[in-house]
Amino acid sequence: MTEIASPYISHPRVMVLGVQPGTPPFRLVEIDGQVVGEARTITDVLQTAAALGIVLHDLDDPDQVRWVGGDKLTWRPR
Repeated sequence: MTEIASPYISHPRVMVLGVQPGTPPFRLVEIDGQVVGEARTITDVLQTAAALGIVLHDLDDPDQVRWVGGDKLTWRPR
């Protein structure tokens, strides 16, 4: 039996990984598959992307950003 693949799979350029313990806690930011920095706030994510020429208009759009291990409001370890 042949599986039918989804006609569209989102591969956003920006991925924000799960919260890492630290003082303060932080999340790693990947752009195009490369770790490019640490973010401690949503603003850090926006600034990191902008520094690499990516303007994020909607942080809830899975075509723009993938949040791993929580959403844009998750900044403390679970």
